[in-house]
Amino acid sequence: MTMIRTAGIRSAMLPVPVPVAVLAVLAAGCGTERAGNSAGADRPSRAGAATPSTPVDFPCPGESATSAPPTAAATTSPAVPPTDHYAENHGFMVPFPLHGRHRCEGLSAVARVEKALEPLRRRGDFAPENTRGALTGLGYSAGQVRSYQNGPTGVGFLIDTYPLCVEGTMNRDSTRAEAFGGHPDHSGCDRPSGGH
Repeated sequence: MTMIRTAGIRSAMLPVPVPVAVLAVLAAGCGTERAGNSAGADRPSRAGAATPSTPVDFPCPGESATSAPPTAAATTSPAVPPTDHYAENHGFMVPFPLHGRHRCEGLSAVARVEKALEPLRRRGDFAPENTRGALTGLGYSAGQVRSYQNGPTGVGFLIDTYPLCVEGTMNRDSTRAEAFGGHPDHSGCDRPSGGH
């Protein structure tokens, strides 16, 4: 009778430590495709999923196609940052512009606010409480409207319906309102008081 020796086989069947096994699996499958390599050229590109979309502005009701502002991609900024870091340090105070449907809602809100305040301006009524009353008359709650004296013959106001904000001033010469989408690192329409 012939005996088969199995001592060498048994030692090879000993369990491999888990970290070594995981390392072996990872090393076998990773690093086989490099940038510029044609392996996978027949597959669709995933670049579209990683690229953020550019906001699109379209004409709002009552607005012509030529009066729509340019999109964020078309606006230019200085190629060289300011050397005193003023813009960088005060960027938290720069409000977000509105785009798309939100821009249309903002333009509509601005038109309603200016129309409601114009009779007060023509009468020379720049009392903050009367400005607030006219704005709450548009359907904004008292907690959403702030008004304050802005010089001897003017009033300022803020309507906080975050993320749609309307801010402006009224004086003898004009009533001006502007809509925006809040401020960076801040949930609310009021201007943040601190930065980094």
